[in-house]
Amino acid sequence: MRLRRSTLTLLSTALMATTAAASATAADRPEQHCAGQNRIRVPGAAFQQVSCHDDLTTSALTGTSYTDPTDWSSLTAKGTLNPTDVPGIQIDGYFPDSSHLNTTHGWNHDAQFVIRLPDRWNGGLVITGAPGTRKQYSLDTSISDWVLARGYAFAATDKGNSGPDFYTDGRRPGDAVVEWNGRTTELTLAAKNLVRQSYGHSPRRTYMTGMSNGGYLTRWQLENHPELYDAGLDWEGALWTPDGPNLFTYLPTGVRHSLGRASTKDMLAAGFTPGTEFLWPYHEQVYYGLTQKAYRAEFDPEYDPNCPGSSAGSTLPEILAPCQSDASYDYASRPESVKKAVERVSLTGKIGRPLITVQGDLDALLPVATDSDAYARMIADRHRSRLHRYYTVEGGTHVDGLYDSHPDRLRPVLPCYRAAFALLTDWVEHHQDPPASGTVPKPTSGDVVNSCALR
Repeated sequence: MRLRRSTLTLLSTALMATTAAASATAADRPEQHCAGQNRIRVPGAAFQQVSCHDDLTTSALTGTSYTDPTDWSSLTAKGTLNPTDVPGIQIDGYFPDSSHLNTTHGWNHDAQFVIRLPDRWNGGLVITGAPGTRKQYSLDTSISDWVLARGYAFAATDKGNSGPDFYTDGRRPGDAVVEWNGRTTELTLAAKNLVRQSYGHSPRRTYMTGMSNGGYLTRWQLENHPELYDAGLDWEGALWTPDGPNLFTYLPTGVRHSLGRASTKDMLAAGFTPGTEFLWPYHEQVYYGLTQKAYRAEFDPEYDPNCPGSSAGSTLPEILAPCQSDASYDYASRPESVKKAVERVSLTGKIGRPLITVQGDLDALLPVATDSDAYARMIADRHRSRLHRYYTVEGGTHVDGLYDSHPDRLRPVLPCYRAAFALLTDWVEHHQDPPASGTVPKPTSGDVVNSCALR
């Protein structure tokens, strides 16, 4: 269901009505475990569940209902070191919505969120949305654990719809993805208000971040609601533009290649990166077919109304299988109404706050040539390059879990993402300009799973 403008207006009004009631930082006040737990109310939420924890990280929450390992599975490499021992408050719940794709907690309700408030707060807030079509706990190991240990409050949304059938949400082509952006804005406003309730004053710094579709959300928010954030960190965000590049300008070639109807030369001409050939078989089995058919059903349902139809599938093989018709999909020849649907969610490059982009140069799902390279040019065309840094991680790919299968060819992007976060906060809070955009070389030694030098 598309988020109502009136709901956002009410949340925005509530936020603007707040004042900085206290100037002291958390370090200036006696630390109290789960202080303010009883007065917490998430503005606009239809349901909330507040809990106090001795440790908000996945080391303690795994095996409980407060995180979901199936949601963050495969997103980090084995051997990734995460912090522990972060006491504080967790709030789980959902905003009003009429769709029911998210079955987490047995709620069968979309627009679910998780908000975590550490006892030892540094005055900052980190907002994110789920990558891919995952749900609200998907970034617990890659982002939540790490930022919580540094004192940030953390909030994540399922984007209002999830899973391979996300495209069934909404009435008009593009509605489901339009909702992603509205839900992110909604969560940001609510989380800012909630932080004030808990700590006594609004966050001094608010950062938007995310991976893949979450990176897209970051780009969109900094273009459309820069007033809500101080800066953003975009990890391989998906790029949507009405005239291309977008998923539809290259993914059909991936589908054809998986069916034996396209050559390596065709793949490279479509934008896939030379050197990623060894990753194509895996992506053909897991990503290309499903991604093409689900997003095509979202933006161009009339192309093949019978595939995928009302569901992408009921078994894993059915879900992952491509629609045969998508092998012949030609975005450039589709009706103007399709481009209008894509335009509803498109990016422009007109960012209003500092943004750092990180992406692996061996990304075989969102190739750098059709994604971050193009977005960096869009930012430059808008004369906003002074607000942007773009670091291409040599040997990085779309999902860090693939490093475990190819440690001789890949490196995880996560440590470079964390290093970039430190650069971003120094840029915003200490006016230290980050290094110029460029490629981060793959190290020949050392712990590549947990270290990355960006300076």
